[in-house]
Amino acid sequence: MKKDEEHSAASQRRFAPIIFCDFDGTITQLDVTDEVLSQLAHPSWREVEQEWVCGAIGSRECMERQLALVDTSPEELDALIDAIPLDPDFAQFCRFVEKRKAPFYVVSDGFDYVIRRVLRRSGVGGQLRNGTHLFASSLRIEGRRLVPSFPHSQPPCEHACATCKPAVMRRLGRGRHPVIFIGDGLSDRFAVEAADVIFAKRQLHAHCRERGLACRHFETFAEIQAALEKMLGARPLMRRQAVAV
Repeated sequence: MKKDEEHSAASQRRFAPIIFCDFDGTITQLDVTDEVLSQLAHPSWREVEQEWVCGAIGSRECMERQLALVDTSPEELDALIDAIPLDPDFAQFCRFVEKRKAPFYVVSDGFDYVIRRVLRRSGVGGQLRNGTHLFASSLRIEGRRLVPSFPHSQPPCEHACATCKPAVMRRLGRGRHPVIFIGDGLSDRFAVEAADVIFAKRQLHAHCRERGLACRHFETFAEIQAALEKMLGARPLMRRQAVAV
């Protein structure tokens, strides 16, 4: 009996979840970058997008070429960002994971300028807003041009991503279990390979189903919170055991 108790205690110590989350279309209800391009860029940005979707270029080259087509002022950009609707349950979700002491990181091909402005509007602060738990592309405004840089592209990233999500997840998730990922789009298709538990919607959900990856569909962070409340109170999970499509 004592041996069983010791084994159970050791298992509980190994149960140390960590959560990674996409931003565009996941925390926000619309893809902010796509909205910026749709409203402020030359229409040829869509041709560049198709090159990325088809796999001809990586997301880093895609964003560099697309942002070169944007013509805007800081005021126009900020007004557009401030009109983007957020997941109504995200702020509550952040309070939940903080209370449960589960590390929470945003990993995004999108831009820190945009993300911090949105987080401020949603009332989320702390390690996300100050940047220590935020891994994203960088953006500066020069006149009417948007100039990107990519501090987390991790060259040589085999997929030429703007932010190498798997590299961030593997580095920060080392020694932790389960590694949880939340996302919605094609830019997340490499991140899920580094996750034990996947919450997915839209294109990412379709991608997981096509490749037989176990995932749980969601629409709002309230659904994710409800699932995690059960998961974090349950016994440790084996890899990819946690959720069903």
